[in-house]
Amino acid sequence: MKTVSDILASKPGAFNTIQPTALVIDALNLLNSVNLSYLVVTDGTGYKGIFCERDYSRNVILKGRASNSTMVQEIMTTDLPVVAPDDTVAYCMSLMNSHKTRYLLAYDEQQFLGVITIHDLLRQVLSDDDSNNSIARTLLDNEEAGRIY
Repeated sequence: MKTVSDILASKPGAFNTIQPTALVIDALNLLNSVNLSYLVVTDGTGYKGIFCERDYSRNVILKGRASNSTMVQEIMTTDLPVVAPDDTVAYCMSLMNSHKTRYLLAYDEQQFLGVITIHDLLRQVLSDDDSNNSIARTLLDNEEAGRIY
């Protein structure tokens, strides 16, 4: 089965990054321009968190905040599960399912390598003829209620 390294090798380098001190409105404009559901929040020292559409809806809109005065660092997600380069797609799917998340952080020892998304995993499973598609179906069929991202 494919690994985190395989997935990361098939993805373009991170071009969807933003500073923690950026305004949410700027992050939303960037999300729109790169046509993705998340941004990697970084500063001079590296990875700081993820900003995604759910962060915006749950931590700005539903809390009555303004996107033109709220900084990304105030609402970003920082507590995602971590995977290693040699972890398998099956392990990643299991971890994602048990943590009710849509994103995993890939690290090689202490170095941030990238983000593995639910779409990355499902694409891999569905394209792999030898894979167990029932795991993919479980992820697709789970209700959204109770998910953190």
